Amino acid sequence: MTRLPTPDLDDAVRWVARHLGDLALEGSDGVAASRRFTGGQTAADDALAAFDVRGYAAQRNEVLPEEDRGASGLSPYIRHGLLPLPRVWDHVAGGPARDVGKFRDELLWQEYARHVYARVGRRIATPLRREPAVGHGWSGDPYPEGMACMAAVRHELVTDGWLVNQTRLWAASQWTVRAGWDWREGERALYRHLVDGSPAANGVGWQWAVGAGTGKPYGFSRWQVEKRAPGLCASCPLNRACPVQDFPAAQAGPQVDPVPGLAADQDPTATAGPLVAELRGEPEAVWLTAESLGDADPALAASPDLPAVFVFDEPLLRGLRLSGKRLVFLAETLADLAQRREVEVHRGVVPEVLAGRPLAATWAPVPGFRARSARLDMAALHPWPWLRRPAGGSARSFTAWVDHHGGSPTPHRGGRPTAARRRR
Repeated sequence: MTRLPTPDLDDAVRWVARHLGDLALEGSDGVAASRRFTGGQTAADDALAAFDVRGYAAQRNEVLPEEDRGASGLSPYIRHGLLPLPRVWDHVAGGPARDVGKFRDELLWQEYARHVYARVGRRIATPLRREPAVGHGWSGDPYPEGMACMAAVRHELVTDGWLVNQTRLWAASQWTVRAGWDWREGERALYRHLVDGSPAANGVGWQWAVGAGTGKPYGFSRWQVEKRAPGLCASCPLNRACPVQDFPAAQAGPQVDPVPGLAADQDPTATAGPLVAELRGEPEAVWLTAESLGDADPALAASPDLPAVFVFDEPLLRGLRLSGKRLVFLAETLADLAQRREVEVHRGVVPEVLAGRPLAATWAPVPGFRARSARLDMAALHPWPWLRRPAGGSARSFTAWVDHHGGSPTPHRGGRPTAARRRR
């Protein structure tokens, strides 16, 4: 067991460099915190309290200047369960109808991605419906330094570990639809840096951007930059010879056999996890996963007197090579939780570290949880706080999924594909 850092930012950075630096993308000497995000329930609560949904519909796709952005900036806290989707959904109740509708549509998209990932698991890395649209004729780095738009994306990704949805689309489209690089490599490259990196949201988002999910790729060009980041093109060394002056000519690839489970869920109960808490014994600790680190985690809330235990999964992290920004965010989160209850932190192989301990945990809709929990003594298993509990039906498109699970998606202009485009 390792002593946790204090909530102080510098202490968290030093702690990660010392205990996890050899697993970080940058190595021990390059570990740094996100410029924008602080981990922990306290920071999450503050961020949600500060978010005003008014103006979201009109400004959610703005990139520059930063003060004009309408993006909520809540995604790292949603990703790690500090802000469960139902709580965020309720937070915007009573706001302007158009803004609330647009924002809740994004929350439904997050839930949809979780449903897809819970069904198909690691097959999320294979084309869901079509081969991606792959450009041709590009040479060199897909994000060349000379392009001011891509340089801005790269800088914000590396320093903040975050991008607004609009620039995520730019990055995905530039990487594959125009430059012709493998979308899976691009998705992994962004995932390593993103504080909110999620196999579900990232995987599904890239599939939609490159046309593998819908058959209609997102065509990044200079038009989007001038519209969403005015003034950036004027500062670009390639202003008079812009390599993305026009929309790319790439077309969607041929259809593929749908990934099993996408068209219909044969076992929604297995996809959703338990409906109520399954109590099989007397737990001695609450096992926390990176999916659910908030105070409202059902297992934590049900066992307030038990220690919380988190294991930095060494084999997983060694393979992922996440940026230190994510590791610092997790360390800050655990340090913040330790101000309110006992927290143990370990590094190693999860089933080995936790072997022999009766545990309580919250079920998580990811394949890693199922594989690891099957090797542990699960004395109490609590349900995941779904916004829309999986109920079967088609998930081949966002629209089909919404029709089956409820909600009222609204068309987007710019940014992520509209509901109508997803239907194809």
